[in-house]
Amino acid sequence: MDNRKPTRRDASLALGAAFTTSIFTGQVKGANDRISVGFIGLGAMGSGNLNYAMKVPGFQPAALCDVYQPHLERAEATARRGGIEIKGTDDFRKILADKSIDAVCISTPDHWHAYMTVEACKAGKDVYVEKPASVYVDEGTKMVAAARKYRRVVQAGTMQRSGGYFKKAAELVKSGVLGKVTFCHTWQAGVTPKEGYGNPADTAEIPPGLNWDMWLGPAPKVPFNANRWGVKAATFPTFRYFWDYAGGAMTDWGVHLIDPLHQCFDEVMPTAINSQGGKLWVNDNRDTPDTLLATFEYPGFLASYESRTANPMLMFGQNAGTSIHGTEATLVVTRSGCWLIPNAKSEVQEQTYEKNEEMRQMNVPHWENWLACIKSREKPTSDIETCVRSSTVCILANLSLRHKTRLDWDEKNWTVKQNEVKQALKAKYRSPWKLEV
Repeated sequence: MDNRKPTRRDASLALGAAFTTSIFTGQVKGANDRISVGFIGLGAMGSGNLNYAMKVPGFQPAALCDVYQPHLERAEATARRGGIEIKGTDDFRKILADKSIDAVCISTPDHWHAYMTVEACKAGKDVYVEKPASVYVDEGTKMVAAARKYRRVVQAGTMQRSGGYFKKAAELVKSGVLGKVTFCHTWQAGVTPKEGYGNPADTAEIPPGLNWDMWLGPAPKVPFNANRWGVKAATFPTFRYFWDYAGGAMTDWGVHLIDPLHQCFDEVMPTAINSQGGKLWVNDNRDTPDTLLATFEYPGFLASYESRTANPMLMFGQNAGTSIHGTEATLVVTRSGCWLIPNAKSEVQEQTYEKNEEMRQMNVPHWENWLACIKSREKPTSDIETCVRSSTVCILANLSLRHKTRLDWDEKNWTVKQNEVKQALKAKYRSPWKLEV
């Protein structure tokens, strides 16, 4: 039985313009031309993206930007080791104004994604932007609108879509081999120390080489706090655990775990979202919960997401993953493999895909896909609208938690039916920053 649902992209986001398979602009590079790329944000993710891009011969790293000088110097050294001499800047607007730059990679904290993407599109540059797409729901609509209006190829950093395991999962689900799917589950689990990331005090002392005001950008003006900034040698950046800049585990891990469901079921959106959670274990100064359970009513099936940071019990032998449960079989997919597990008395044959280095690759193939689409002007694997949809689902889960209410989703108008929550969908930018398409 085929469990697929029809796509509703034509009406989605209320943008008034369908996205075709080609967005030709008349400025396509020749087969032998290299695409010059500016890299904005060179922390953990940005450094990784710079390295991935340098493995794709069709890209030419041409500009570097970060508001923290040590990150900039590290990136300059990385480029130098690759035989590329680049002088960095701390102002992304210089890169956007440079007409020799064809495209930009945005790997900043989440609260900058939307503004920089829109401005890059307006500047005539194609974009690779990290996930989640945005912090607010309405930012996502403007990102898609900008991509369409200025005919830009915008690839999102949901790189799993280019990975072999996730492509195989989508193929199996779309084949109907699972039977009727009524339930899906996503999870990540581990153990965080009780002290979490600690409780550093706000301070007037800003680390040398950091432009704190530019780091904050459109977010509220606040004193420097080490955890809000989040750059530490021993941890992944902790800015993602503060509502001003991100959405905690829900938009960090959750996007990666829920996005495969959208890939498998033709980008369908849930009709209702409900979540509960809180800081039940750690006692640090983060805003976002350490424990969370979110449920989603999709047309035809239910889905759930759980985040556990005080219990490491594996599910299907995995500490994080996505499982899809049908009447004939269950499918489990992670970055380590893809498994089709028949139900009792099912005639479905068990299939296992793991320890396959080619299928494991995600990041470089994702960059290769972006390059091919920049040249062909076709829609990339993780076109910005797909990431906006997956990110919006996770943002709504956080809003359900924070407003302590179930949310009913109105896809046609890209809003919730609960009037008291509608204002929370809209971005609140600090002057002088304005998000305008």
